[in-house]
Amino acid sequence: MTRYFTILPVFILAGALLTTLAIAEPLQDNAESNDWWCSAQRNIEKYLGRPYAIGAVGKKSFDCSGFVWRILAENGIMLKRTTARKLYMCLPSAAKNRSYDSGSLVFFDNMKHVGIVKNQESFYHAQVSKGTTLSKFDPYWRHKIYGFKKIPTR
Repeated sequence: MTRYFTILPVFILAGALLTTLAIAEPLQDNAESNDWWCSAQRNIEKYLGRPYAIGAVGKKSFDCSGFVWRILAENGIMLKRTTARKLYMCLPSAAKNRSYDSGSLVFFDNMKHVGIVKNQESFYHAQVSKGTTLSKFDPYWRHKIYGFKKIPTR
């Protein structure tokens, strides 16, 4: 009997997470998503050049998932602050033909690093050696891509 009571909280937490994710909808192709991206890009630009610090969420320094969390939070998308790996696991996948859409999240190195897609050629992220920066999807980064996820709007 006690075995059921010890796993019950796990099912309750999993159900709460699934309910939250079911409510969240990915950004759509409309004026709302364009407005969201314009606002997000303004916030991203103001944080470029900030130093990297593990576990930091800004405003003076960031790690990769802290940078993504800050940008989402400042643009009305409230997600729990977590690691890149956990963020990957809880967000909806981007369709193959929509992976490089502006505002998608791109994950690298087996979900150890995350950035925000600017366009087909570049992405924003907090890099250990450079801090918050815009990088090209050059052969170095393309080789490390693990996957893309969509950002929920609600």
